[in-house]
Amino acid sequence: MEEDSQPVASEAGSSFDLEAYIANYTGHAKIDRLLFIAERSAGKPLELEALRMAHDELKRTENTARYQEVVARIDGRLGSAYTLDRSWVDNTERRSAQKGERLESELQSFKAALMKESIRMGHSDLGDWAYERGDLQMAFKCYVRTRDYCTTSRHVVAMCLAVIRTALELGNFVHVANYVGKAEATPDVSNDSATMAKLRAASGINLLHSRKYKQAARKFCEVSPDLGTAYSDVLALHDVAVYGSLCALASLDRSELRARVIANIGFREVLELAPEMRELVHAFYNSQYAVALRLLEGLKPALLLDIHVAEHVPALYAAIRHRALCQYVQPFSSVDLSVMAAALNTPVAELEKQLAGLIMDGAISARIDSATKVLYASKADARATTFQRVLAAGEAYCRDTRALLLRANLVQHDFMQAGPGGPGGPGGRGRKERLERGLYDMGMGGGLMYGMGRSTGVL
Repeated sequence: MEEDSQPVASEAGSSFDLEAYIANYTGHAKIDRLLFIAERSAGKPLELEALRMAHDELKRTENTARYQEVVARIDGRLGSAYTLDRSWVDNTERRSAQKGERLESELQSFKAALMKESIRMGHSDLGDWAYERGDLQMAFKCYVRTRDYCTTSRHVVAMCLAVIRTALELGNFVHVANYVGKAEATPDVSNDSATMAKLRAASGINLLHSRKYKQAARKFCEVSPDLGTAYSDVLALHDVAVYGSLCALASLDRSELRARVIANIGFREVLELAPEMRELVHAFYNSQYAVALRLLEGLKPALLLDIHVAEHVPALYAAIRHRALCQYVQPFSSVDLSVMAAALNTPVAELEKQLAGLIMDGAISARIDSATKVLYASKADARATTFQRVLAAGEAYCRDTRALLLRANLVQHDFMQAGPGGPGGPGGRGRKERLERGLYDMGMGGGLMYGMGRSTGVL
């Protein structure tokens, strides 16, 4: 996958506006995306531009380890201004170490005084300090420890959001799912639209990385425009539009695509931030598959530079293309592959191979005449299907009628099988009452037969 995607990603350098793109993010998300772009654009001008911006951003933080890593990757290619600043590293590490010692000392004093709220804040502050230093494992542990000292719903939600953000960076998606669930179960959180948007966006990223594209599409489509820039340290609202649209096109049928994307007022507003995705969705829904596939190819270089969706581009693109092929052939009894190939801007040989794969997978019920290059749909005979359904209904009716007639005869001749037992037993009556009505004992432990002396045989 990487061999196929790397060259395409590099082609984005000439047209990719890195400065405008990265302005949508803050904090770790900004640095992570810059370094990912640099990695995917190795040997291209875009690599050095991304490393330069990452270097400048890191010098405004306390993450000296990552700063030194970026300087090593630049390797003097950007001039003396981007070589290692040893004095800055030493001063930052000394200042950060002093702050860490102070926070740890304060936390111990809070614990000694049994000040619950102060202990919670102490763990949270220590987690923030570790997070700024780039020590994500320590930050994660500190945030989790605040859970036992949360006294309000607001505290619980803040704890969950901090854990989710850190777990996303660590790639620990099990914890992302767990703490999204905890936050959503918190009382009154549903009244905060911005918080709910953050939780749904985080859940969508988790499902995307788990390759559960249908569930991811549904989550992203539930993100409201109220998210705005409030989650820029994780993702931008533009990303929600891109991820949601791609997952929806790859996994949702036409009716659900319309309901969740096109007719969804909230997500439609989100799509306004990504006009290229809006155009793609509408072209696909309106069966303009050649236009949709062409737009997809145009978006591919930029998508391969996205830290969350890059590794899923091949799978998503394949699923979208397969869905387009299935929907294209569905209305027809036969399709000329040459005409279809021209409509989809695809070579006939490649199209035939893709259709054969879909037939083998059971996605399309058809056969291909390789000599004439025609696909013939194997549609069920509606007339035969109707006859089979009528025959089955008639047999069921006859079976029910025979059962009703048998029961009517049994009732008419007062002839039945009753369970054994005394008063209150399975038979439902005492022995004396049964004898008075003409019931005859059929033996120990056996059933009872009655017929008022009229019937002694079997119907």
